[in-house]
Amino acid sequence: MLILSVTQRRDLKARAHPLHPVVIIGNAGLTPAVLDEIERSLKSHDLLKIRVMNDDRDAREAMLQEICATLHAGAVQHIGKTLVVYRPLSIPLASPTKRKKGKPLTKKQLGNR
Repeated sequence: MLILSVTQRRDLKARAHPLHPVVIIGNAGLTPAVLDEIERSLKSHDLLKIRVMNDDRDAREAMLQEICATLHAGAVQHIGKTLVVYRPLSIPLASPTKRKKGKPLTKKQLGNR
């Protein structure tokens, strides 16, 4: 299970706010098929919202702990019937190359672009 600091959780909550739930856990609960779907989603997205259709808060908390322990993820937030889970992507994305600081480009150089 991934342990997140308070500042990391705060930043991840802000990033997760506009997201929509990707996985929905129905009345059957946390089945192996649902865990596989969460695993697939975490491979492409590092931050994931999960909707749980269960009224029992303790059961939702247990599901969140099981998801995090099984998939080596960190629990970001459990608010209402929504769970937010984070796992860093295994392959870091390439950062865009930056131009070296120096002289500004001339009009001719800008025109060639």
